[in-house]
Amino acid sequence: MIETWIINVLMVFMALAVWVIIRSRNLFGVIVMGGVYSFLTATVMVAMDAVDVAMTEAAVGAGISTVLFLSALYLCKGDEAKPMKSPLLPLLVSTGVGVMLVFGALGLPEFSNSNSPLNQHVGPGYLADIPEKVDVPNLVTAVLASYRSFDTLGETTVVFTAGAGVVALLRRRRKGAKR
Repeated sequence: MIETWIINVLMVFMALAVWVIIRSRNLFGVIVMGGVYSFLTATVMVAMDAVDVAMTEAAVGAGISTVLFLSALYLCKGDEAKPMKSPLLPLLVSTGVGVMLVFGALGLPEFSNSNSPLNQHVGPGYLADIPEKVDVPNLVTAVLASYRSFDTLGETTVVFTAGAGVVALLRRRRKGAKR
């Protein structure tokens, strides 16, 4: 009961952060609020006992992404142009995607339902197969290192690519400053 209340309060704070991001015209403020939103997301994941996902969100979303966005803002001098067109089309597309996500989530099994297919077939399969197929005593490490290794590789590739992009921008700026 208390966990549900905490998660709902955090979701309200996340909605407020999104509202501030939408209303803000200051790019620095948008980046900071994006980091706050990501930190709140990580906190919700901790409340839902998904600590591995929470640590990744905190490190990548609130940490590295915020630093990379601030670096890009520094390179661009933070000047923002006024929009030339009405933002109605992006608003409609975003709202449509949000409605589809909510509609899709309605078909998911109830959170922590022990009779869901995940808990009846997938989970027990992992628990039975890991000692035989993966020679790692820790079940969480075995799942992350074997079954989810491509996911981890993809996340690492995204972070590396973002870092390489910032380095490329910094090198370009340095060459331009010498002229």
